[in-house]
Amino acid sequence: MRYLTISALMVFASPLVAAERPEIGIWPENKLPAGAKPVPAARVEQLKKATDAERIRYVETPSITVYQADKKKTNGCGIVICPGGGYNILAWPKEGLELAEWFSSLGVTAAVLKYRVPRRDPDARHTEPLQDAQRAIRLMRHHAANWGIDVNRVGVMGFSAGGHLTVMTGTHWDKPAYENIDAADELSCRPDFLCPIYAAYLGPDYKDNVAKLGPLVRVSKNTPPTFMAVTADDAFRGAQAALLFLELKKHKVPVELHVYASGGHGYGIRPSNNPVSTWHHRLADWLKQQGFLKSEK
Repeated sequence: MRYLTISALMVFASPLVAAERPEIGIWPENKLPAGAKPVPAARVEQLKKATDAERIRYVETPSITVYQADKKKTNGCGIVICPGGGYNILAWPKEGLELAEWFSSLGVTAAVLKYRVPRRDPDARHTEPLQDAQRAIRLMRHHAANWGIDVNRVGVMGFSAGGHLTVMTGTHWDKPAYENIDAADELSCRPDFLCPIYAAYLGPDYKDNVAKLGPLVRVSKNTPPTFMAVTADDAFRGAQAALLFLELKKHKVPVELHVYASGGHGYGIRPSNNPVSTWHHRLADWLKQQGFLKSEK
């Protein structure tokens, strides 16, 4: 595979994305943050062979796939999208690329984050993904002028485990997850808004089976405005979303929560007979109402 250097980043064509969408390595060569536990080589080969069009099972070189909004539609908003998959896989098209296409239709520039999976540490499963997410947010701001993005309107969205990662970006932005390596890291990693969708692992010790928030969910008055969607029949994730809603209200953070009666888990924005299939239209309304889709023209 041939690599082209652009602003010290690697841009290459992925077999799972359209060639016209650049996939950009988020870490400069040989600058991946140290400390991650390696995945055994034999396991790596198994994971690579099991990867298919719906699921990416192994990521060692994190990247963002950039869907730059059409210049005729762009409104200056940007978003990092974190697919779910239990921190073990990435539901790549359903919770990543399909959302990026939809955001592009709204005039939003979207970057789908291919963060490191599978879990390196079962007891701290979000550690490496949070490094990748913080770096992706900073890169969105670093490239804002070229990508037509307002640095003050860069949000994060995620599904399931990616929803947990989204919450972590919004509640741990004041604790850098890695040491600065270049000029991009001088920029803020605080998202301007959060969209955790059927977020998992919000309970203590990453548990989904309790109606309780864990200590990792540390909300403050500086937590970004938040939009959430979930179903009541999705284990205790609906209850945990409601508790997060209350915490955000307590700290006077703008928040909107939609709890649908049924639909389960892992639906993305694919059509179905369940009303939950329309949650993203409520998100578009919220983004407009909050001023994130205002045009700079």
